[in-house]
Amino acid sequence: MVKVDVEYTGDLHCDATHGPSKTKIATDAPTDNKGKGEAFSPTDLVATALGTCISTTMGLKAESLGVDLRGMKVSVQKEMSNDAPRRIVGLPSEVHIPLPPDSPHREVLEQTALNCPVHKSLPAEIKRPTKFFWEGPSRTGG
Repeated sequence: MVKVDVEYTGDLHCDATHGPSKTKIATDAPTDNKGKGEAFSPTDLVATALGTCISTTMGLKAESLGVDLRGMKVSVQKEMSNDAPRRIVGLPSEVHIPLPPDSPHREVLEQTALNCPVHKSLPAEIKRPTKFFWEGPSRTGG
């Protein structure tokens, strides 16, 4: 179990402290919801959680396979509802992998990404299509 402490510091800003490491994250309301957009918004952190979870679980699997994913990039776009209640409706992501398209680990790494804990924790109502781009040189040289 991990405890996170949040202090509301005023003007729609919060400071969150990670219990084990004491690392802090500041948040602000987004500009489209009365904030200044000076930091991640709470819903931005959901998108961040998805992207970092995909990266971390793929990294763990890659290590067990003896594969280096250093340089992999994941981008997640947060889409909010236009109707009430205000909520996240989409988190499409792109995963750019520095391995060749014919990598023997392609299927297992993609499945690992799609089964990361954050992916599995989000409700089905949040659409989260994931596109994979295998960008390393082909192993066959072609």
